[in-house]
Amino acid sequence: MGDTLRTDDAAFAVELGRLIQDHRGGDVVVMDLRELHMWTDFFVVATVTSSAHLAGLQRHIKDFCVQNSIEIVRRHKKVPAGDEWSLIDLGNIVVHLMTSKARSFYELERLWSGASIVFKGNNPEG
Repeated sequence: MGDTLRTDDAAFAVELGRLIQDHRGGDVVVMDLRELHMWTDFFVVATVTSSAHLAGLQRHIKDFCVQNSIEIVRRHKKVPAGDEWSLIDLGNIVVHLMTSKARSFYELERLWSGASIVFKGNNPEG
């Protein structure tokens, strides 16, 4: 897709998934969308427990991207209280941080069920 990421986007997407899991993101899933010919190549989906948790994960992801010279195409500057879904666009990878309620409602894994799962975290939400 775009040229904002390094060559091995799959490995970077999995690294992001592990980073999110290490910071207590729940039910982390990395989906490979390349075979579906979508507008992006990978989704990283995780559950957050609160607005504070969401803001903290955004900060960790931003720091990780800066350390790896990855440009963030779009993200929220500030997380409003009660925000249930945040999207961080890295070009070839899009990170979805969602509350349990939003994740159950939107069911991204079901919606994009044709995608391959390249990483599935082993920790439950929270």
